[in-house]
Amino acid sequence: MARRIDVTGTDGVRLAAWEFGDPPKSDPQPGHEDTPGVLLLHGLMGRASHWASTARWLSERHRAIALDQRGHGRSDKPTGAAFTREAYVDDAEAALEQLGLTRSVLIGHAMGALTAWQLAARRPDLVSGVVICDMRASALGAASQREWAQWFNAWPVPFATLADVRKWFGEDDPWVERPNPARGEFYAEVMHECEDGWRPVFDPEQMLRTRETWVYDAHWEELAQVRCPALVVRGLDGELGRAEAQEMVRVLPRGQYAEVADAGHLVHYDQPEGWRTAVEPFLDAVWA
Repeated sequence: MARRIDVTGTDGVRLAAWEFGDPPKSDPQPGHEDTPGVLLLHGLMGRASHWASTARWLSERHRAIALDQRGHGRSDKPTGAAFTREAYVDDAEAALEQLGLTRSVLIGHAMGALTAWQLAARRPDLVSGVVICDMRASALGAASQREWAQWFNAWPVPFATLADVRKWFGEDDPWVERPNPARGEFYAEVMHECEDGWRPVFDPEQMLRTRETWVYDAHWEELAQVRCPALVVRGLDGELGRAEAQEMVRVLPRGQYAEVADAGHLVHYDQPEGWRTAVEPFLDAVWA
């Protein structure tokens, strides 16, 4: 089970953070906010629960908290809120401070990974390590944004059942090259039941607004400013190519590289054991 902790993000946006497992016995007493731990940041359209498997094994020895970022999961989705890069980074910074997670490792997937390395570059005093999962540092460009808008329009919403969600995203979606049950489960987790069927818990227009704040720019400069140890992880069939991943490792002052076989973009979700094998030694070294 996960325990919800409310966090106030920038501009007063209410964020839902989820602590998995009991806090370790070394958890500080009130007034001593100096707990090393992990903040887990999901990707675009994701939610904190996508980290459940990772958070459970992390919580055996450390404090593991996953954040529903603004516009996602159980966090607020205000119509007039900012969905800029700065807002997401500010929210993660606020979460670290309000949760007492100083000297923490940030683990991010896709968009969450970009947030993680941008925050690590900004606040080296708060971050002791970063795990970057399948996120590119290169600009993706206008064509990519148009493709995403067209993809959202292709969703056959509302879905009649969760089984229909799993089938469409795992098999019928034109973006699926071969059946991928894990992908179907991933998207089933971000649906909720409405009067007319199952719809996403997020607003696709907010997702596009969020995405447009990073797809037109490259992010190599901020990557080079990350001074703590950083691990770049990619799935062999993911969106981050090997050459770009290795260049990211070269640019990072203390970069390391790992890849997970038989994994696509959702590395931590569809190959949890391979993901743990890739990440755990890095975390042990950081905390040592």
